[in-house]
Amino acid sequence: MNRRTRPPVLTLLAASLMSASALAASPGNDPAALVKIRDTALQSDYAWERMADMTDLIGPRLSGSPGAAAAVTQVAEAMRKLGARVSLQPIKVPHWVRGKETGELVEYRGRPAGVTQNVVLTALGGSGATPDSGLVAPVLVVANFDELKALGSQVKGRIVLFDVPFDQHMAARGLAGQAYGHGSSYRRDGPRLAAEMGAAAALVRSVGGAAYRLPHTGASGLQENARIPAAAVTAEDSMLMARLAQRGPLSMRLVLTPKNLPDADSYNVIADLPGSDRPDEIVIVSGHLDSWDLATGAHDDAAGVASAMAVLDTLKKLDYRPRRTIRMIAWMNEENGTRGARGYLAAEQANTDKHFGAIESDNGAGRPFGLRSSVAPQSVKLFQPLQAALQPIGAGVFQRQDALQTGDLSGLERAGVPSFAPLIDTSAYFDYHHTAADTLDKVDPDNLRRHVALMTATAWFLANMEQPIGRANVPER
Repeated sequence: MNRRTRPPVLTLLAASLMSASALAASPGNDPAALVKIRDTALQSDYAWERMADMTDLIGPRLSGSPGAAAAVTQVAEAMRKLGARVSLQPIKVPHWVRGKETGELVEYRGRPAGVTQNVVLTALGGSGATPDSGLVAPVLVVANFDELKALGSQVKGRIVLFDVPFDQHMAARGLAGQAYGHGSSYRRDGPRLAAEMGAAAALVRSVGGAAYRLPHTGASGLQENARIPAAAVTAEDSMLMARLAQRGPLSMRLVLTPKNLPDADSYNVIADLPGSDRPDEIVIVSGHLDSWDLATGAHDDAAGVASAMAVLDTLKKLDYRPRRTIRMIAWMNEENGTRGARGYLAAEQANTDKHFGAIESDNGAGRPFGLRSSVAPQSVKLFQPLQAALQPIGAGVFQRQDALQTGDLSGLERAGVPSFAPLIDTSAYFDYHHTAADTLDKVDPDNLRRHVALMTATAWFLANMEQPIGRANVPER
């Protein structure tokens, strides 16, 4: 009987046997398989296409917004097209809406008659509102928390400006996270402390590089019972106000009209590629779906979500099925609440020991150099085959830390789940972070492909490891 006349039933049976044989011969962590994963990812534009869909077609995706809801639908549909097992995990998220935002310097020593100066600023997440007509108050400029506390009762009724520079010199030399951490502590805690001391409003110097009179937003730590108006001013305007304050008294008219609306319904998007023989064990690969509202959140964090989605696409192209389940998660509400991460942890609290490892990408799409991880120290040597596969693309570094404390994985990490994150060149990341300039054109497609190669190879390697890697042991804070 020739192939043309073979009965359909026998053809189907042969195909079934071939499929079963292919699954049985899954390559696991064979070095050749890791190389094939790497090279397949480098030849694909899937992540770029998904990121373009998210940023160009939807735009900003702040929690509770129509854009955030559209992103949930878009990502879920794309994952269903890949044949993943998709579920939407419901959560309640903050719903903060930006309003009018203007600043004007109306009194200062040496001001010519009839002259005022505009200040470029943007409200911080969670900010309270001024009257619609604004408020006018004297400005107190401080360089740190100690200076604020030393002012005591003088703070009451004033606008406090925290003029704290972002250390771009530090960022350019591989310490961008530390530079950001120092500056963002003033954005987070400064308005709250000023409110506790009776300030009328609080301003912070924008936390980021590229001083092109561009304000950087972000979450404040303001509490419900003391939501004073709070905004970030550009580096240039912060320095101007500090210089004018040295000349003498300085006053400002500030208009901020944001609204804190009731919590909104939203979702984490979860897409599973089930494991072949350990399906109850989970390897997470993830990014966060929400962004701030000033731009389209290309670096922060459409790139992370698109790269995580591309992990499943790459493995589908190769017809590779992992031993453990690889779970893609697009987290909701990382920027101003981490409700998605907390909701997932609450749902999986009794199942964290089944989470073998978790990857999150949330430091932009700069050139990846390797991995950061909170695996047990004795487990570092186990990752040498993965490093060898990634070394040809310059991504073979493996940097162990006691705790990564990444935004959405920190709760899982405290529960013992080892965290992983791409080790990325972030020297220019904070030029765009939380600004109107965080758009698709700022992302290098080649770096994004390397990103996908790193994340896919890592997810696959974790999903097929024979040896245990130990639980994360996060120090008490």
